[in-house]
Amino acid sequence: MNTSAGTTVRLLWAGLRALIVLTVVTGVLYPLAVTGVAQAAFSHHANGSELTSDGKVVGSSLIGQTYLTEDGAPDLRWFQPRPSNGLGENSVNTRYRLILSGATNLSGDNKELIEQVRDARAAVVKDNSTATYTVRPSDVPADAVTSSGSGLDPAISPRYADLQVHRVAQRNHLSPARVQRLVDDHKDGRLLGFMGEPTVNVLELDVALRQLTSAS
Repeated sequence: MNTSAGTTVRLLWAGLRALIVLTVVTGVLYPLAVTGVAQAAFSHHANGSELTSDGKVVGSSLIGQTYLTEDGAPDLRWFQPRPSNGLGENSVNTRYRLILSGATNLSGDNKELIEQVRDARAAVVKDNSTATYTVRPSDVPADAVTSSGSGLDPAISPRYADLQVHRVAQRNHLSPARVQRLVDDHKDGRLLGFMGEPTVNVLELDVALRQLTSAS
């Protein structure tokens, strides 16, 4: 019995020492090392790719935002993102409307989806046509009337950004040429030159627009 009890104690003590060592290594030292490297080499990305305006954090460049007036209509002073159909609403944390991400899961021939696309296209044509610039239905790109797979896409196509230039210029009392230069400065090419499609990050563009209008 004594030998058996001694063996049991030794095994328990060995297991406890292994637990303590592994807890310190994997639960303390490793997370601290990874966090330190991330903060030293990739601090912007490690902290959520936050964007600031006037010294305040206004969002993340990885998450799309809506730009609405107090009555819930699109605020046409700003560049607008893709639609975010299919997302739920947060009834607990009222600071944010979105509680989940996802697509509509509607098929391409679904009547509801077709109606959404038609309504969105009509709105894009109406909202972005000015006295000196007319948007035709054929000018509207697909990303202007459809949501992304997550519904939180932070970027739009250069074509959709270009389409909004005249409206944004008129609403902010700027020349279309000046706003177009702003858009061109924020166009991102394909990753590594061949992966994906060219994009324009809407939040980054609107932050730059706000700085431009403040300076003006």
